Amino acid sequence: MRILVTGVSGQVGHDLLRTLAPLGEVVGLDRSAMDLASPDSIRAAVRRVAPQLIFNPAAYTAVDRAESEADEAMRINGIAPGVLGEEAARLGAWLVHYSTDYVFDGSGTRPWREEDPTGPLGVYGRTKLAGEQAVAASGCRHLILRTSWVYSLRGRNFLTTMHRLACEREELRVVDDQVGAPTSSAALADAGAALVRRLRADPPPEGGIFHMSCAGVVSWCGFARAIVDRLDAVSQALGAPPPAHRPRVTPIRTEDYPTPAARPRNSVLDNGRLARGFGQALPHWEVALNALLAGGGERPVA
Repeated sequence: MRILVTGVSGQVGHDLLRTLAPLGEVVGLDRSAMDLASPDSIRAAVRRVAPQLIFNPAAYTAVDRAESEADEAMRINGIAPGVLGEEAARLGAWLVHYSTDYVFDGSGTRPWREEDPTGPLGVYGRTKLAGEQAVAASGCRHLILRTSWVYSLRGRNFLTTMHRLACEREELRVVDDQVGAPTSSAALADAGAALVRRLRADPPPEGGIFHMSCAGVVSWCGFARAIVDRLDAVSQALGAPPPAHRPRVTPIRTEDYPTPAARPRNSVLDNGRLARGFGQALPHWEVALNALLAGGGERPVA
């Protein structure tokens, strides 16, 4: 099986290269090889590779900047997935496309199900929802995987940002009234490889939308405390010197930390459909965090 992976310089794309490698010929493309803002570039790259399976974790993820770069965000998040879907349909390939909890408005207290009404609060969520709709309209066989609060040991994300700030500050003031499930890119990539095995062994008659996040619920403040509690392990995993002190973590309200883009208060996803349809369940977020810091994110996939 030839597998095309987009966005391999990003968190999930990078980890997918590792987990998918034993399962076929993996062709990883970054922006220089496939510009998602250009439909012509997308079509040329897909036709050159001619894959049987496409993974699309690439996205415009600068949530706040998207408010002032809506056209660019729409080209990458909203239009590009539909072009990938059209090319997948032409080849008879499956498309696995990653989406986000930001398609919901964050109201209520129960976990969000796939069939719940969407209501994105900002440009990022609206463009990701447009991408879901474009994939569905393309006619390709597809899986749309909504996830939440993705982090890893590379690039800019909550884990690396909290480590940097912990090394610089005596106090970290972190929002405590937004809840979700931190999901490591390593856990997502492991689950992606398991999906490929299922698609090869027993392909479902149809795809659709599935929620795929780690188990458990925590606030951003709670996640920050977990990182601070593991600062030495985080430093070692990042190859950075350990901080000279351990900062205190202070809970604040959303209103105390205004941002250009509104965030959902409730980002918890119900992963029941994934468990019923594919027999999969990602680990608890703390288990996944510990595994990543212990080197579990670099383990080979059997």
